[in-house]
Amino acid sequence: MMLDKEKFEEVKKIFTAYLENKGLRKTSERYSILEEIYSRTGHFDVEELYAGMKEQGLQVSRATVYNTLDLLVEHGLVSKHQFGRNLAQYEKSYGYRQHDHVICTECHKVVEFCDPRIHGIQTMVGELLNFHILHHSLNLYGVCGDCRAKAAARAASE
Repeated sequence: MMLDKEKFEEVKKIFTAYLENKGLRKTSERYSILEEIYSRTGHFDVEELYAGMKEQGLQVSRATVYNTLDLLVEHGLVSKHQFGRNLAQYEKSYGYRQHDHVICTECHKVVEFCDPRIHGIQTMVGELLNFHILHHSLNLYGVCGDCRAKAAARAASE
């Protein structure tokens, strides 16, 4: 895990202003959660985040992790995804390029991809329908190569 200190300071300022604007307390726990999230790469769930913080000896309650994640999602500093499972997945989102996801319906592996044509489609649809598009979410579901190979190996051995 690697923290981009410059980006984190920017995110911290934005989060501080948001908390002040909402009249919410600026607690060390909330900032520890923010720092832990911005030290991570890829997607994570609440339990992974909570366990990671506990491993480091950070004193934070599960409820505080949930509540802080809700605040960060509400303000656009963290993205929340379902990916077709009951378990919500999160990822940091401030200052990171727009991307979309391909999700394996067997093993639930998530692969990110970026295709500039999607941005073009978003712009065109916005203009055509007179919408100011703020953001989008595109998830493609299928069976990954590893799972297809495992299924083929099982079929061959039967």
